[in-house]
Amino acid sequence: MKHETSQTLINRLDALLEKERRALLAGDLDMIGKLLTRKEMLFDALAELEPANQSDLLSLQTKVDRNQALLDGALQGIRKVANRMSTFRKIRRSLETYDAEGRKKAIPGELDHKVEKRA
Repeated sequence: MKHETSQTLINRLDALLEKERRALLAGDLDMIGKLLTRKEMLFDALAELEPANQSDLLSLQTKVDRNQALLDGALQGIRKVANRMSTFRKIRRSLETYDAEGRKKAIPGELDHKVEKRA
């Protein structure tokens, strides 16, 4: 990458950001992880050169910001799912309710792995 021009690096980074966007929209987390190393390498190489055209860099910044917003949304969704699953696991272990005096009471749950057969 040392002999590439800034425009070549910008073009490669632009293509990679589009690929990252498609992966984010598709929910392909494996691909996003694979692209991260390449993206970092391209950013590092571009930082070492002086780009000829600032408008190209502004275009890249717009795409980076767009992808970051998509990634933030994906992470927020993953956190919500994890919290929801945690709540379901908690409910399976016990049920919280209130007694006649308004005190909180936990009713332990039992996991029954038996299958009942009826004729």
